[in-house]
Amino acid sequence: MKIVAIAGSSSPHSYNKRLLEFIKKHFTDDEIEVISTRGLPMFCEDDELPDSINQINQDIADADAVIIAAAEYNHSLTSSLKSLLEWLSSAAHPFTGKPVFLIGASLHAQGGARAQIHLRDVLLSPGVQAEVFQDEEFFLGDARNAFDDDGNIKDEGTVKFLEKCYHEFIDFAKLVDQVKGGQADA
Repeated sequence: MKIVAIAGSSSPHSYNKRLLEFIKKHFTDDEIEVISTRGLPMFCEDDELPDSINQINQDIADADAVIIAAAEYNHSLTSSLKSLLEWLSSAAHPFTGKPVFLIGASLHAQGGARAQIHLRDVLLSPGVQAEVFQDEEFFLGDARNAFDDDGNIKDEGTVKFLEKCYHEFIDFAKLVDQVKGGQADA
């Protein structure tokens, strides 16, 4: 399966990007491309779609599924992630019908839970219309201490739960693909 994984933080030391890099390294059966919102231009409805955003649009359109690791600032998603979603829902619509798994890493115990709630609302809204996986939620709290020096998650129980969530998401993505394929045949 081809997956685009978006790190929704502009931090140069993003724990969410670190989490996605771990997922890429750990789940080798799938082709996972990690993208960061760091340095992307802020949304302006009067501007043409920038090349960097157009490339992300194409990457998402070509992918079978998307994982978004949402950082949480002030109990919501980051401005860089919201801006990317605004670009992609105004000029292009690559999330329409696309399976999306929301995860998050945070320095605090909640692991970005409130950002995921807001992000889910955005992804389900008209103009975006993603197929958001809602069976499991993965939050990595205390992210500062969660990784070893090689970028691996240290706690075996956390890795096992991530594996469970990830495999359930892959099954969900395959089901969404089958349904879309069936609709195309109708």
